[in-house]
Amino acid sequence: MRSTVPKVLHTIGGRSMLGHAMAAAAELEPGRVVVVVRHARDQVAAHVRELDPTALVADQDAIPGTGRAVQCALSVLDAAALADVARTGDASQGQAAGQVEGAVVVIAGDVPLLDGATLAELLAAHTEDGNAVTVLTTDVADPTGYGRIVRESGTGDVLAIVEQKDADDAQRAITEINSSVYVFDAAALRRALARLGRDNAQGEVYLTDVLALAREDGGAVRALRTDDPVAVEGVNDRVQLARLRAELNRRILDEWMLAGVTIVDPATTWVDVDVQLAQDVTLLPGTQLFGATAVEANATIGPDTTLTDVQIGAGATVVRTHGSGAFIGADALVGPFAYLRPGTVLGTRGKIGTFVETKNATIGAGSKVPHLTYVGDATIGEETNIGASSVFVNYDGVSKHHTTIGSYARTGSDNMFVAPVTVGDGAYTGAGSVIRRDVPPGALGVNSGSQRNIEGWVLRSRSGTPAATAAARSLADRGDDGDLSPQARAERERAGQAAQVSPPKPPPLLPQPADRAHESITAATEKDTHR
Repeated sequence: MRSTVPKVLHTIGGRSMLGHAMAAAAELEPGRVVVVVRHARDQVAAHVRELDPTALVADQDAIPGTGRAVQCALSVLDAAALADVARTGDASQGQAAGQVEGAVVVIAGDVPLLDGATLAELLAAHTEDGNAVTVLTTDVADPTGYGRIVRESGTGDVLAIVEQKDADDAQRAITEINSSVYVFDAAALRRALARLGRDNAQGEVYLTDVLALAREDGGAVRALRTDDPVAVEGVNDRVQLARLRAELNRRILDEWMLAGVTIVDPATTWVDVDVQLAQDVTLLPGTQLFGATAVEANATIGPDTTLTDVQIGAGATVVRTHGSGAFIGADALVGPFAYLRPGTVLGTRGKIGTFVETKNATIGAGSKVPHLTYVGDATIGEETNIGASSVFVNYDGVSKHHTTIGSYARTGSDNMFVAPVTVGDGAYTGAGSVIRRDVPPGALGVNSGSQRNIEGWVLRSRSGTPAATAAARSLADRGDDGDLSPQARAERERAGQAAQVSPPKPPPLLPQPADRAHESITAATEKDTHR
C-alpha cells in the first residue's frame, strides 16, 4: 500500500477493510470473534477494540503464513473456551478439555466486499454436507497470483489448493481460485494444523495445506463457488482499493435507488455503507453522505454537499453545504455555502443561510440566520431573526462562553454578541451594536454612538484625489447658501478656487475617424494654450 497506515485499516465506504470483515462475520452471530494481528499490532488491536470490545486479539509470532495465523487464533479461542468452563462449570457442549468445537469460519481481512449473506450460504453448505472443510471459490479471467482449486474428477471435491509459486503449468491454467474464506470443523482443523510444515516456495505455513490433510484423515473437502468475483476480491494496492471503492459505491447507490431514492447523478454521488435514506429522498449531483448520516422522506440534498454524521428531517433542503455532527429539522433550509460544525441543531422550518457557520448552537423552530454570520456556543429561541453579518463572540482567549437569544427576537445587522450575554424574548437590537450586557424581553438594545459629520474633511485631508474633485464640484453646484452651514460655505468657496486653479484632467481621447482627427488635435491645442 506504500503507507504508514496498515493495509486492513484503509477505508472503503466509510469502514476500514477490517471493519467490513468483522461486520460480515457479525452477521453470522458467532460465539467468538478473534482477529489475528502482527504488522502494526498496536494500531490494529486498538481498532479491533473500537469496532467490537468483545472481540479477541491473537498475536502471530515470527513464523510466517496463514496457517500459523490460524494456529494462533485457535489457541486463543481454546483458551477462551477453557476460561468459560472454569467460570461457569458448564462443559455441556463438549468443551471440558477447553477446546472449541463446531464450525470455525476464517475470513481474510482485505476482502471488503464480502457480505454476511455469502458467508451464511457457505456455512449452511458446510453444515448440511457435514464437511471437514468448505472453501469459497470463484472463477476469474486472470487467476495470476491466486491459489488454484484442484478438484477431483467425477465428485468435484477439492483435492488441494496450489499457490501460484508452487503450481505447475497445468495448475496455473485453472481459473477457479481460492478466496481465502473457509469453514472448518474445529477438530479437523486442529489435527491438520499440528502437522503443517513450511516445505514450499515461500517458506510459510500454508493454511491451504489443511485441505489435503483433512482429506487424508477421511474428511470431506468441498467448495462453494460464487458467481460474484468482486465479492471475494482482495486488496493489495491503492489501485485495487479505488476500484473496489467505486464498485461498492455503485452497489450501494443501486440498492437505494431500487428502494425509492432519487439519485440524479450516480457518477458524482458517494454514500457510505452506514448511511440511511428514506423513500423519496433526492440526492443532487456532487453529494457525499458519510458516516451515520440519516435523511428522512422528501428531503433534498445537494448539489455539492458533504455531510458526515448529520441527521436530516423530512422535507428539509440542504444546498452546497459542508456539515458534520449536526441535526437539521423537518422542512428546514440550509445553504448555499453553509458550514455546520458539530453540535449544531436546527429546528423545524429553521434556516441557516448563505455563508453562515454554526458550532454547538441550537436554533429553534422557525428561526433564521440568513447570511454572513457566525453562531457559536449559542441558543436561539423560536421564530427569531438574526441580522446579517453578526458574530456570536464566544471565546475570550481562554474559555468559551454561551449566548442566549430568546424567541421572537429581532437582532440588527452587524451585531456582536459578546458572551456570556442574553437577549430576551421579543427584544430588538440596533444595527452595528456590540451587545455586552443582557437585553431584557421586549427592550431595544443599542450602543452605537450618534453620527457626526466632519464637513470638508475630504477636501482638506485628501486634496487632489478624485474624491476631492467630485466633492468640490458638488459643493460648487449646491443651491441656496441658507441651506449650508458657515463651514460648508467656506469649504465651497475654497473648493471653487481650487477647481479654477487645478481643474480635473480631461479623459484620454478616444480614437477618432480620420476626417475628425485634425479637428480634435486643434481643439486640444487651443485648450492647452488657453490654460
